[in-house]
Parts: sequence; C-alpha cells; structure tokens
Amino acid sequence: MPAATPGTPSLLRAMNDRAALDLLLAHGPLSRTRIGHLTGLSKPTASQLLARLEAAGLVVATGTDGGRPGPSAQLYAINPRAAYVGGLDVTPGRVLAAVADLTGTVIASHEVPYTEGAAAVDQVTEALGGAVKAAGLHRSDLHRVVVGTPGAFDPQTGRLRYASHLPGWHSPTLLEDLAAALPMPVEYENDVNLAAVAEQRLGAARGHEDFVLLWNEEGLGAALVFGGRLHRGWTGGAGEVGFLPVPGRPLVRQVTRANSGGYQDLAGVEGLPRLAAELGVETAPGPPAYASDGPDAGPHGPEVAAAVALLARAAAAPEGAHLRFLQEYATALATGLASLVAVLDPEIVVLAGAAIGAGGEPLRELLEAELAELAPSRPRLVPGEILVRPVLHGALESALAATRDEVFDTSR
Repeated sequence: MPAATPGTPSLLRAMNDRAALDLLLAHGPLSRTRIGHLTGLSKPTASQLLARLEAAGLVVATGTDGGRPGPSAQLYAINPRAAYVGGLDVTPGRVLAAVADLTGTVIASHEVPYTEGAAAVDQVTEALGGAVKAAGLHRSDLHRVVVGTPGAFDPQTGRLRYASHLPGWHSPTLLEDLAAALPMPVEYENDVNLAAVAEQRLGAARGHEDFVLLWNEEGLGAALVFGGRLHRGWTGGAGEVGFLPVPGRPLVRQVTRANSGGYQDLAGVEGLPRLAAELGVETAPGPPAYASDGPDAGPHGPEVAAAVALLARAAAAPEGAHLRFLQEYATALATGLASLVAVLDPEIVVLAGAAIGAGGEPLRELLEAELAELAPSRPRLVPGEILVRPVLHGALESALAATRDEVFDTSR
C-alpha cells in the first residue's frame, strides 16, 4: 500500500491505531469504551479501530471486566504472538540470549560459556538457537535481534573497538558473518548503552530526557543520553570513560593498547581489594548481598565478585574502616564523574553496575557529597532499578522498539 500522506483518512487511522496500541502496551487490557475515552474517539470509531487491529492480528479479545456493575464489557489486549524479538548479552565469561514477545514478556533464555578461540558466530547462534528452542519457536520467527557487547562496533569500519578483553570478536568480517548466519535483521550496541536503554524504558530514568548512566563492573563506563537519544560518538566510543586522565594517577600513554586509563585505574573494581587492605578492611570473601550477583544475573568474574563482597559488607556497617573505604571509593568515583557533569550537565546520573550498586545508599550519599564539591552543577544521583540482567533487558527493549514501529504501522 502506498505511504499515507499528511491529512488523509489513512494517516489519521494509522495515528489512531498507534495511539490505541501504545495505550494497550502501557495499561494492559482495556475495553472499547476505555480506549475511546483515553484517545478521545467516539464509540463507533473505537469499535472500528479495534475490529481493524483484531483483523490485522495485533490485538486479541481477552475476556470481560465482569467485576464492575452493569453489563460486562469486552477487553482487548496486544496480541503477544504478533512478533518476537531476541537479545544477547556478550561478556568475557558467557553469551546469554533471550526471546521476548511483542508485549516485552521474556519467554525463554539460554546461556553458553564464552570459549576463547571459538568463533563468535558459533557462540551467538548457539546461544540464540537455545533460547529460540526453549521458547518453542524457530529462528525465522524473530523479527529482530540486538546484540550487546563491551566496546562498540565502529560505524566507519565495522570492527569492534575498546574491547580487547573480548578475544575472537575483532574479525573485520564479523558483522558480515553474523548477517549471513542469522535470518533476521541484527543490530549491535554497547553493553552500557543498553543498560541505559533498560533504565530509560523500565527503570530509574523513565521520564528523563538528559541523563548519564555510570557503570562499574568488569569495566568502568558511561552511557550518555541527550534529548532522549543515545549519543554514541563518531566511532561509537562515547562514554568510554575508563580512558579519562584523572588526578591521582599517572597519565597512561597509548591507552587503546593498555585498554584502560586513569579513571579505570582509580575507580575500577580491580583496585578495591588493595584499597581495602590499605585501610584495614577484612578482604575475605563474604556472602553476596547485591541482587545482580545472584543466579538470575549470571556469574561475575572474580574481581567483580570480590569488589561486590567488600562494598556490600562496608555498606551494611558503614563505620570505622568500612566508612573510610566507602569514602575513598566515593572520592574516586566522583573524580571522573565530575568531568562528565561539568561537560554534559545532565538532569540525573543513574548509578549502575554490580560494584556501585553493592555500595547502596551509604555510597550514594558519600558520592553525592563529593560531587557537590567537585562539579559546578548538582544532578540528582539515583540508583539503577534494573538489577537483574540490565544489558539483556536493554537489548530486548531496543529490539522491541524497532519491531513495534514496524508491525504497528498500519498505514502500509
């Protein structure tokens, strides 16, 4: 069908259809009367709209609102089987894949260990194939897949940059090989950017157009969102803040070869056991006390696990050596974050990743006090809300956004 032109009945119908579909996504099952009220459409127009969407397979009748006085009204909901998407979270420890339906419900996942030396394409197809099989689907049923990795694929060259710790993913033909192996459109995104997508759509950054997400797990990174959109930079490297030169650390020359910079050395998880030992904090492993360190999130590497245990214990009893440890870590984090705040002036900063999250409210308060002294503006610091598999959820949400735009476009 030709594209609708402004002001035509077909365009107005498409706009009404999309408004109704968005309402069903936001509110769940709604009656014809309720949809008409929320959209401002008359009852006959709302009835025609729902009949049209039901015929297109986008909505289904789900029952009645029998709990209310008077005659029961038919309820309608998004048809979850109208489309499916896939998401992958790739780390140096594992490749995790999941499948979600059109409503965003995750219906299956599958994890394979990251095997150094194995072909990246094989690991992706194995993980995705396992998730698809567990969902009772075929790979051809997926409308779109988004893959999250450390670093970023340079849009100019197609090669993965800023992620030397992900061996096997640096082939110049990797994107072409993955496109040939998978039957659906595949997109690629930095893992921290996807954590920001998850927070923007589902968590702490909902309703905010300008924010920074600061992430600390295996690496220290940031995601930058301006006007509601991710800022990736010319080579995809925007937010690679681990390379930032900072006071208190010598300048690191040829940082792309060392794969770290002053800020990573100052505030990354690898230095926390040493800092704890210097301050007299017991460094023996303790029970994990942070949600993303649980079995649903997948295992962290030993450096992250050690940092999480230290910070969780310090936050549980923030006094004496524990308090000094949290203060030193807050100062380290604030040192680099102050540069971001001075340049970007975000509305909020979302604190994410297992290491920062393990410090809880005591660390956030100390970091906020330090930042107030170091930065010219004072954005509100908020803890991330997507504690379990944030990168994977961001990948699925990114795939869903593009897929919904395609399948909800009834003007075509």
